[in-house]
Amino acid sequence: MTDAAETTPFRLAYVPGVTPSKWVRIWNERITDVPLELVTVAAAEATTRLRDGSADAGLVRLTDRDPNLSAIPLYTEVTVVVVPKDHVFCAADEIGVADLSDEIVLSPLDDCLSWSSPPGKPAVDRPASTGDAVELVAAGIGVLVVPQSLARLHHRKDLTYRPVVGAPESRIALSWREDHTTELVEEFIGIVRGRTVNSSRGRKSSEQQPTKTKPARKKPDKPARNAAKRTPAPRRSSRSRPRGRR
Repeated sequence: MTDAAETTPFRLAYVPGVTPSKWVRIWNERITDVPLELVTVAAAEATTRLRDGSADAGLVRLTDRDPNLSAIPLYTEVTVVVVPKDHVFCAADEIGVADLSDEIVLSPLDDCLSWSSPPGKPAVDRPASTGDAVELVAAGIGVLVVPQSLARLHHRKDLTYRPVVGAPESRIALSWREDHTTELVEEFIGIVRGRTVNSSRGRKSSEQQPTKTKPARKKPDKPARNAAKRTPAPRRSSRSRPRGRR
């Protein structure tokens, strides 16, 4: 008998900023015989993990679409600019891309926004990561434009952020290798799409209970032969109306 600990897990890759906890909880409740293993990957490495099979599915950012990968877009993130709390941008609820023209806009090597024309003034050197760029913002060296989830991930008490109108947006999608659409992948697709256990098209855990069927209605017993018969109602006698005088 195979030990549960030896069961090959379902490996779910996810990029920084994505929070898969809700879907993981539903998986653990529904698929009790296959553990789910979370794999944190950089945005640029996510598609590689899916192509080489080191992850069964991934919550990734849609940038360059790979024809060998299937993807279901889930949601679009708000783009924000990260600034010190005493920055002039803090006086507004949101800013436009044109407002960045006089700022040094940091562009880390793991930038996940596709700019046709980057705004602002470029820094002398590109930060190695978004985390490094946040440290430079805290030091007063430029601002950083990122998806809101990354601004929250790298939150600091001395920094804040404001939405940027007109900036490129990052889309999060569930992706997997097209030739590796297994029953477990179908099950996770169903969880992400909100399917119930009964409507899911993937596999079902061996511990799930079968659907209960309604008991058949019991037919009423036939009346006994010696039961008293109903007495028919008496018929009304039809009387002819009296003839009137001619």
